[in-house]
Amino acid sequence: MSEETNTYDVRAVEEKWLPVWDRIDPFRADDAAALAGKPTKYALTMFPYPSGDLHMGHAEVFALHDVISRYWRFRGFEVLNPMGWDSFGLPAENAAIRNDTHPATYTYGNIETQYSSMKRYGVSFDWSRRLHTSDPEYYRWTQWLFLLMHERGLAYRKKSPVNWCPQDQTVLANEQVLADGTCERCGAVVTKRELTQWYFKTTAYAQELYDCLDDLQDTWIGKVVNAQRNWIGRSEGAHVDFALNLADGSTKDVTVFTTRPDTLYGATFMVVAADAALAAEIVAPDKRADLDAYLDEVRKASDIDRLATDRPKTGVDLGITATNPVSGEQVPVWAADYVLADYGTGAIMAVPAHDQRDLDFATVMGLPVRMVVDVEGAEDPAVSSVATTGDGTYVSSGPLDGLTDKASAISQMISVLEERGTGTGTVNFRLRDWLLSRQRYWGAPIPIVHCDKDGEVAVPLDQLPVELPELTGSDLRPQGTSPLGGATEWVETTCPTCGGPARRDTDTMDTFVDSSWYFLRFVSPNLDSAPFDEALAQAWGPIDLYIGGDEHAVLHLLYSRFFTKVLRDAGLITWDEPFSAYLSQGKVINNGRKMSKSLGNGVNVAEQLEEFGVDAVRLTLVFASPPEDNIDWADVSPAGSQKFLQRAWRLSGDVTSAPGVDVSTGDVALRRLTHKTVAEAEQLVESYRFNVVVARTMELVNATRKAIDSGCGGADPAVREAVEAVAMLLSLVAPYTAEEMWERLGHEPCVAQATWPVVDPALLVEESVTAVVQVKGKVKGRLEVAPDISEADLEALALADPGVQRAIDGATVRKVIVRAPKLVNIVV
Repeated sequence: MSEETNTYDVRAVEEKWLPVWDRIDPFRADDAAALAGKPTKYALTMFPYPSGDLHMGHAEVFALHDVISRYWRFRGFEVLNPMGWDSFGLPAENAAIRNDTHPATYTYGNIETQYSSMKRYGVSFDWSRRLHTSDPEYYRWTQWLFLLMHERGLAYRKKSPVNWCPQDQTVLANEQVLADGTCERCGAVVTKRELTQWYFKTTAYAQELYDCLDDLQDTWIGKVVNAQRNWIGRSEGAHVDFALNLADGSTKDVTVFTTRPDTLYGATFMVVAADAALAAEIVAPDKRADLDAYLDEVRKASDIDRLATDRPKTGVDLGITATNPVSGEQVPVWAADYVLADYGTGAIMAVPAHDQRDLDFATVMGLPVRMVVDVEGAEDPAVSSVATTGDGTYVSSGPLDGLTDKASAISQMISVLEERGTGTGTVNFRLRDWLLSRQRYWGAPIPIVHCDKDGEVAVPLDQLPVELPELTGSDLRPQGTSPLGGATEWVETTCPTCGGPARRDTDTMDTFVDSSWYFLRFVSPNLDSAPFDEALAQAWGPIDLYIGGDEHAVLHLLYSRFFTKVLRDAGLITWDEPFSAYLSQGKVINNGRKMSKSLGNGVNVAEQLEEFGVDAVRLTLVFASPPEDNIDWADVSPAGSQKFLQRAWRLSGDVTSAPGVDVSTGDVALRRLTHKTVAEAEQLVESYRFNVVVARTMELVNATRKAIDSGCGGADPAVREAVEAVAMLLSLVAPYTAEEMWERLGHEPCVAQATWPVVDPALLVEESVTAVVQVKGKVKGRLEVAPDISEADLEALALADPGVQRAIDGATVRKVIVRAPKLVNIVV
């Protein structure tokens, strides 16, 4: 500390207070208080992957998160604010392999690095609840939850075409394939493979997952709610049964989903996904070679490519026909790549006149096009090659002919189908079941053994966790199948049912399984008899505010919502949704671009902390913009933040009145501003306008300095009240500076345990307001008036003002516009 320069060494201050906070442990959540009914808040930020030290994204989200969690403590809530590591997964495993290190060694080394950085960063985490998803003590319960899903019919295994990442050598869930058809982890182009894999039946909750978004509309950021709604993709329509006439003379019924059953008379062919099992089952013998050759090409394309509207249409005639269930017409059946195998049954009815992709396919293959909706002003699609999708008059549609209302036509056609027993009205979802198998080492083993006699058998609960075997070197590398398959002693086991020889499942679980329930483990992280304490989950949950990036708008948030509903139905929790409110933070960029090693525009967090100190970096990130906006590091000034903090700190050295002094005798103007600032801060924090809280704190610092320097002096009780308020407001974003100020003000540590200032409503009432009086659009007077003055009284005062009378100068007043209490406009 240096009073000569009236500043302080930020590094020394950090080293001073860290051990004090460790000793006091001010942020440990009290389970007993929560169970006793004390008002609680559960604050949660997404836990990180241990893939190196903290980056600017971590620095931002932790700074934002700490504002709300510290504020809640000030307001008297018992706050649960835990932290851990999402420590299984591909990023850590790939990095470990590149560095010729075991994933566990690499992962836990990075965890300790990040832990040290988080501690220095001063976030108010309850470190007594720290967890790592790669600990056997944790993934024992991940496996337990898998078996719960299995028991309830929500975990199952099936063979189907799956997304395959050729670089990471593992399958991916649909949600892990980016819009451009690449792997969201490594960027490789995703292909398709036919594999037998484990799934969670997320579709069983599709309707509820969709409906509950209405309840989250006001408390989650809108774009995240919309992303989930679009991904679930609810659509109403009909299931329609087509009879396939196979080459051997038999028939096979196939059900297709359509949102437009009203256009059934226009269905002139059917299309089956080339890679669907159905295609191989129904193809005529003389067309099988054509299908096999075509299928080899289809598997090279991503789903995104296959669905592209501008992609040339290709396909193979399967050599059979189908019977249109309303017209009785025999229509050809084709295999093509623009239909996906996992959409319904992998088959569609094609109505080329009114669907552009069907029309493009029909044009290339020379298939018939029949218009059944005559849209006024539109040319026949068979001539124009442009499908019509608008409303019009139904033609060539049997009982629908002459109708003009689409809803009525759909309803009537569904009635026809149901009467004939060839279809039903239904709801369909874009959402598919969650593919959770991964052909990698570093994840939770799937707790199933495979027995020739008993099939799939669950590992008994008392044998959990099924721990990973020790693999080293080249044995860890992915080879298209799971590395666990090479651990013979681990794989070969006995069947829990019959006692005969069996093999362990060699896949591991998607790491999103680990993170789909971690918020529940935090309520009782050391419990060894259950995944979580149900009473504590009830006392703390659901999470009051979750903060993270919108890159998880579909993946993690959707899976967590699914898990929550399953656990509720299993009677383990009572809530419907895991996160009552969700705040999505923007990104930290540099010079207008995403930070990247290849661009050379990365910002090293550790270097920024060394140069400017923790508080300056945190303050800069919070002050730069609203939480949801991006921050360009090139446009902000941690050096400026550092100077401001020094100014605020110097105020605490100027206060000479004693703690507990009667502040009612202090300077009224300064007291008004202090109470107004605190009152505004309450509203601003609760509406997530954290940057404005910092701005108001800066204004209070400046006003307090001005009051001291203009004669008020450090002995005035109002100065102490103002500086104590500054210390508490700053502790939301700059805990070290705030702690220093609190100590200099004569208080015991720590400021985070102080009580939020009580706002005096009387000091929020303005004694007077300046009303501006304009004549012919120019300001001719200013009046000090009561805030509640009536328009009539304000008009009278304005017209009586000498300066206004001189401006009117005898002219006729045509109109007086009054906006009490701030404006009078006189037209002459």
